[in-house]
Amino acid sequence: MARGLSEAKVGDREKTAARLLMSSARKFYDPEVDIDWEAPLVEGKCYMLPERVSLYGTPLWDRMSEEQRLELGKHEAATVASVGLWFEILLMRMLVKAAYDGDPTTRHIQYALTEVAEECRHVVMFARMVERMDCPAYGPPPYVHRLAKLLPTIAYGPAMFGSILVAEEILDRLQREMANDESVQPLMRMVNRIHILEEARHVTFAREEVVRGMAGMGRAELRYQRLLIATVSFFICRSLLHPRAYAAVGLDPKQAWHAAHANPHYRETLRFAGERIMSFLDEAGLVGAPGMALWRKSHLLG
Repeated sequence: MARGLSEAKVGDREKTAARLLMSSARKFYDPEVDIDWEAPLVEGKCYMLPERVSLYGTPLWDRMSEEQRLELGKHEAATVASVGLWFEILLMRMLVKAAYDGDPTTRHIQYALTEVAEECRHVVMFARMVERMDCPAYGPPPYVHRLAKLLPTIAYGPAMFGSILVAEEILDRLQREMANDESVQPLMRMVNRIHILEEARHVTFAREEVVRGMAGMGRAELRYQRLLIATVSFFICRSLLHPRAYAAVGLDPKQAWHAAHANPHYRETLRFAGERIMSFLDEAGLVGAPGMALWRKSHLLG
């Protein structure tokens, strides 16, 4: 049996869903209306905090000009955004699958569908941001993109909602750090604020589903859930850097990619980004054998 959070710590499923539905109705954004996409980008302001750029602190970073550093931060921000929108499309497919098998008259399923609508807006928002930054939508590596098509079929229960949380909460922690920092591009700050507000509801929904799903789980099922979430989290984290982003600023892509993954500062950034969600997943019982090697390779654990 899984060691984990008590189901008594979460609210009634229908009451939680009803509260989240009310919150979604009261406070939401339409990025097409609420973001000024024609506003000029501000020269000299960063797209990602310098200490969060993957090569920060390396000899390669020391040899780069300030212009190259800003440009690399821009391309890495575009990579993160395009990986985020890719995973949110997967998330929508998984939520629609749950809705297909569920009772549409319940508030629980109605909120799942409301979340799909919000994620649709987020995907468009991230895509518009990448376009406005004049960067490619790098996305995950092609083999990860192909493999991920299996996820809506093989993912369910705590690992499905836990994987959603890993993707959302890693991004959320980095966005919260930048949202009110005046050194960051105003466009980035506005996108971050919108995403933070609406993702808070999604996180509440998913966390409660993880706790409920872990209750009474048998040993064999627990091992499957642990391996699945560790595998998905590994691929999410490895997709946050793209070799073409380094080539875009004049660096050798293979050399820079390896330098980034060996960089203690970058590994610490991933641990910082994943600190809260890893603590929750560990307490819930989802972090453990047979997935520990993958968790360590993702840099989410030391």
